[in-house]
Amino acid sequence: MQAAAAKLLPETLYVVETGSVSLKKDGEELCGDNVVVSRRDDSVIVVLSDGLGSGVKANILATLTSKIAGTMLEMGASLEEVVETIGQSLPICKVRGLAYSTFTIMQVFLDGTVYMAEFDNPAVFYLHRGKITEMPKTERYIGGKKVKEARFQAEVGDFLVAISDGVVHAGIGAVLNLGWQWPNVARFLEKVAVHERSATNVAQRLADICQHLYAGKPGDDATIAAVYLRHHRSLTLAVGPPRRRQDDRRMANLLAAAPGKKAICGGTTSRIVAREWDVPLEVDLRYCSPTVPPLGRMPRVDLVTEGIITVSGALEKVKALYQGRGMGDVLTGEDGVNLLAKLLWESDQVHFLVGGAINPAHQNPELPPGLALKGQVISELTRCLEKAGKGVQVTSF
Repeated sequence: MQAAAAKLLPETLYVVETGSVSLKKDGEELCGDNVVVSRRDDSVIVVLSDGLGSGVKANILATLTSKIAGTMLEMGASLEEVVETIGQSLPICKVRGLAYSTFTIMQVFLDGTVYMAEFDNPAVFYLHRGKITEMPKTERYIGGKKVKEARFQAEVGDFLVAISDGVVHAGIGAVLNLGWQWPNVARFLEKVAVHERSATNVAQRLADICQHLYAGKPGDDATIAAVYLRHHRSLTLAVGPPRRRQDDRRMANLLAAAPGKKAICGGTTSRIVAREWDVPLEVDLRYCSPTVPPLGRMPRVDLVTEGIITVSGALEKVKALYQGRGMGDVLTGEDGVNLLAKLLWESDQVHFLVGGAINPAHQNPELPPGLALKGQVISELTRCLEKAGKGVQVTSF
């Protein structure tokens, strides 16, 4: 699974979020499909390729195709150059005499302009305002290959979903005589798009249905690559009280003026902000956990949690998400740890307001490694978020 968000640019531009999931054919070591995501300053390029057959050889074909296409397009090459290079680079199948690998290319610019090219893959699904919408396509031959192209303007909230043919074939000859088929996949995506606001989640939902239709044993490689166009998501997180009491108001004012979502971690920090804002602070016992302290409630704040235990737990979950584990597997509850990890992972820009006051309880060397010093936890969390492509800023008090 892959998931990422584009590099942050001015607020007039959008974030192009991508997510992909692949199911390998039952009995094979490798998936014969491959997805490559390339990023330029002005756009995000997604290439999905399906290699001839399945297994290792198909994987090599698909990987070569997607890597060549993604790299060349990222460097500014034309589609003609890409297709010609792919045709010259791929090995020839001795049985069929073909250097064969299908591909779908989606280039989404940060102003919402979309360029798309399809060669022998199922048609891309374009969900515009929650409904499958037809894209005006043209056909032309490049190096003897018929390529379908489309150029159009997408909007915030739109999805593009590319698939390999293993998706439309799901359930063929078993649960479904003729397979899932493109129109049925389209109807399912329309239902999913009503609630989902994540490229990764849409790709995973589609993959889950494929796995079910194949009865847990896919008869073909099946890959989904989703793109979601959205506004920036920012999070400002206050962690710990300032070292000097005279900085309490400055931290509270920065949190109040911050755009996007707001969170506070730590009982003392929460009380400081509540005092400076002159708002009530309440304990929220709706979700109780034996291992995670309860949540709090405060006007104008999206999440109020305990401090070091919650932040350390969220760090471990963010690490798991960065390593490719699905959100459904990692985020398993409504406690502070899960909710904080979800906020962090779904944000493009995170601004930490870190207080330097020393809590003697956290300096105990006998504490478990997961409850290290606050500064160490924040530093590690910052590194992990930056590796995931998020913008991170830290302001210390």
